[in-house]
Amino acid sequence: MNFNDLVNKRQSNRAYSAKPVEKDKIEQCIEAARLSPSACNSQPWKFIIVDKPDLKSKIAQTTSNSLLPLNHFTNQAPVHVVLVNEGSNFTAILGNKIKNRNFSLIDIGIAAEHFCLQAAELGLGTCMIGWFNEKEVKKLLHIPNKKRPELIITIGYPSDKQRIKKRKKTDKIVSFNKY
Repeated sequence: MNFNDLVNKRQSNRAYSAKPVEKDKIEQCIEAARLSPSACNSQPWKFIIVDKPDLKSKIAQTTSNSLLPLNHFTNQAPVHVVLVNEGSNFTAILGNKIKNRNFSLIDIGIAAEHFCLQAAELGLGTCMIGWFNEKEVKKLLHIPNKKRPELIITIGYPSDKQRIKKRKKTDKIVSFNKY
């Protein structure tokens, strides 16, 4: 698959079949994420693969509540991947302070997209979720207090159809040499 086809294929899937995801495919996605670039090569991430049905169901429950009907699809996904911010190395931390920018969040976003693009190439669907009960996720997965789960990625075989992407026109998002 060429890169443009892959980018067009990758979408946020919100419906999954019950078919289990093969471990080797998850490992390929992790390897793609592991090879992603990071500020000062800090690699500030840890991936927690949640595939035990009971635990996965509890993680899915953290992504929704009765007040906001978000993410009810998450329980369908056979696997959840929790990305934990492990913190940057010394040089990236110094850069964070000098530039007033959290490079580890950028790095985790890049790694997450590498993961999702690899999944799409393997015929899997994903959805990145930032809305979840962080405290409960930390408790369920025994994440140390000083670490922070930043994203949950659902992964599985999609049962929803490929959608036509609705995006802003290029001239609305690009300019050359000035704002």
